Amino acid sequence: MTDDTQPAKWQLGDIHHIGLTVSDLERSIQFYRDLLGLTLIRRRPHVREDYISQQTGYEGVELSVASFSSDDIRGRVPAGVLDSGAGSTNGDRPADRRPSLEIVQYISHAGAPRKPATNRAGSSHLCLLVDDLRACYEDLSNRGVSFKSEPVTITAGPNEGGLVIYLLDPDGYTIEMFQPPA
Repeated sequence: MTDDTQPAKWQLGDIHHIGLTVSDLERSIQFYRDLLGLTLIRRRPHVREDYISQQTGYEGVELSVASFSSDDIRGRVPAGVLDSGAGSTNGDRPADRRPSLEIVQYISHAGAPRKPATNRAGSSHLCLLVDDLRACYEDLSNRGVSFKSEPVTITAGPNEGGLVIYLLDPDGYTIEMFQPPA
């Protein structure tokens, strides 16, 4: 291990995107765009660049990629809710641009699915803000989305009075829906 008292010669910036590996890109696009309301901002159906092989460690890999943004939901969520996080100032995105969601299907070199669960080390979840969690729950339940519970009231901590719920995407990823306290 090295001496941690020396100042770093680099600086960490903002979060650029969150990536999820999916088994069926079209099915996931329908879920994130058509059910959850994210905006599909970019689609790259056949990515075969050498740098991707180097980055992933899979020689000759081919990916299909879609990126989503939640920027256009600003008019549907109460003022201040979306502005609670820091915006990017890294120069390649406007300061008010939120991180994007990137979903990737491995066309080649696809691995076996793993069982994501919130209690397993190495697992993660994505949290999305919503203005009316009870209405969201009713709507998505009626459309076949699987939830771990009904909306739960947060009874302690900085988000006390808010509502929260976990749902599952088509590949079993946990998505948290959060309605901040009024």
